[in-house]
Formats: sequence, C-alpha cells, structure tokens
Amino acid sequence: MRAMREFKHEELVEATHNYSKSHLIGKGSHGCIYKATLKNGQTVAIKTPSLGLCKLKDTSKIENEAHILSSISSNRFLVNLLGTSRNSSGHMVLVMEHMPGGMLHDLLHLTTTGSSPPPSWRKRAKMALQIARAVQFLHESMPLIIHRDIKSENILFDSKSNARLADFGLAMCFTSYDPLSQLVVDSVSLPAGTIGYLDPSYTTPCKLSTKIDVFSFGVVLLEIVSGTKAIDVSRAPASIVEWSIRFMEENRIMEICDKRVDMPRHMKRAIGHMLVLAIQCVSSDKESRPSMTEVVTKMESFTFSIWQDLIESLFNLKCR
Repeated sequence: MRAMREFKHEELVEATHNYSKSHLIGKGSHGCIYKATLKNGQTVAIKTPSLGLCKLKDTSKIENEAHILSSISSNRFLVNLLGTSRNSSGHMVLVMEHMPGGMLHDLLHLTTTGSSPPPSWRKRAKMALQIARAVQFLHESMPLIIHRDIKSENILFDSKSNARLADFGLAMCFTSYDPLSQLVVDSVSLPAGTIGYLDPSYTTPCKLSTKIDVFSFGVVLLEIVSGTKAIDVSRAPASIVEWSIRFMEENRIMEICDKRVDMPRHMKRAIGHMLVLAIQCVSSDKESRPSMTEVVTKMESFTFSIWQDLIESLFNLKCR
C-alpha cells in the first residue's frame, strides 16, 4: 500500500474558498470536483462525496477509489491520487492531479459555437494508444485492477493533451486471478458499469474478468474513430457496437470513420486496423477478445505503420 499524504481540512477549505461554486469543475452522482491551488502553488482537483450520499452514509465510491489508487504506483496514463483528507463531517475527500484539458466525451461530441474542432486523426491514434496503456497497466499490476467503468467521460487530458484514465469508484483489485480463464477467483460484487460500455456477458459476480475492461475499451475506440456516442437513440441501431458490426459485416468498415475530419492518405491503413481491433474487443465471444497487452502491441504497430506510410507517401510525392 502506497503511503498517501494526509491534507488538513482547513488547507482544502482555504484552497477552494470554502468549496465555493466558482471552484466547482465537475459534478456527478458520486460527488463533486473542485479546482484548488495549494499554498505551494500546485493546482489540484479535490473530489468530495455528494451531500445526498453523505446523508445516506454511502461514501463507498470515494473510499474505494482511495483504496485502489493507494494500492498501485503512480502512472503517467492515470489520474493519480496525491493524498486524502476528511471534511468537517468526517467523510473522506480525495486530492487528485488536476486535468485542465477536459474530458474525451466533450472533445468528441461537443460541437457548440466556440468549442474546439474535432481532434485530428493523429491525435486520435495517440490518445487511443495512451488509453490502452492505462488499462494494460491496471491489468498487469499487483494487485490486479479491473476498472469496470471505462468510458469517454472517465478519460481526461492533462496540460500536455495526454489522455489519462480516471474515476476508480467502481474499480476492484484482486490478488487471486486465474490467468488461463482470466477470471477473478474471489469476486462477490454485483456487476456494475455504464450502459453502452458495459459488457453484456457480465451478468453475475463470477463472470467478472479483465475482458469486461477490454470490451469497454473497444467501445471507446469505436467512439474515438467514429466520433459518435456509445448510445445514440437517433441512430439505428442505437448501440455503437451493433452499428459498427453491421458496417463490418457489409464490408463497409471505413464508413464508420468520423466524416467531420478529412483523413490523410497515410493514416487510412492504420485507422482501418484500429477499427478491426475495436470489433475484436467487443466480440460477443469473450474468450476471443484480445488481452490489453495484445491490444497495446497491435496499437504500437499501427502507430509505426502510420510513419511508414507517411514516409512512403512523401517519397512518392517527391519522385513525381
């Protein structure tokens, strides 16, 4: 267990001006996130349990996130825990790394006036590999971590536009794991996750495995390439998985790609391979899904092929 700094309650109250609305940067069913600047000048994000959960005395998600993140080493592909505190009611508060670049969901789907343009194909390939490495790190940690809630809203960007995996409220860690079946041995928790990203085969506690994270990653990868949401009721079918598989079966896989951004010729081969990999990750046959180590290896080869194709296209252009 990694030693965590214990922040004084008064320091966090001062840093957030008593948790004022002007410091609020995020809000969800499990709590609120405030931007704060500590006395040493460091900008952090402070996660507090929601008032409703405090009244119900259910702050398990916050406590679980602290337990998970303190059980593994810091990693550049995760939003890391810097320390903890207790508020005036005695409930745990988390001090996290601040991610000023926003979330992947908004980057892909917010198209309001003044918002950033959709990400380039190069940036999409980069973020997809970074997310894959984050999940690989969790699956290769000791204890092994299964995130259980990988989705575009839980992928944030740091000040250098690097993708980081966040929100470990539903995550679980295990010391007992069968590498052949890839099932955890001692799981008793009920299935949890987000509709659209949740593996349909994960119906009972005994079916928890690393492959449910692989499925969720596959959905995120489809979301990155297509620029469409995991669930979109205006689309038929509404599920991005079913929608993408239909294109694959009709041999029209490249029609999945986001049409808002022109794709350079040298990236078409790699993006096509990414789509095939995404479909493999969301396969209904859980056993046929790749491991995250296999995913990362393939993603790295796709990235290398982008440079190969770029050099080839530049050479051909020069020879004309």
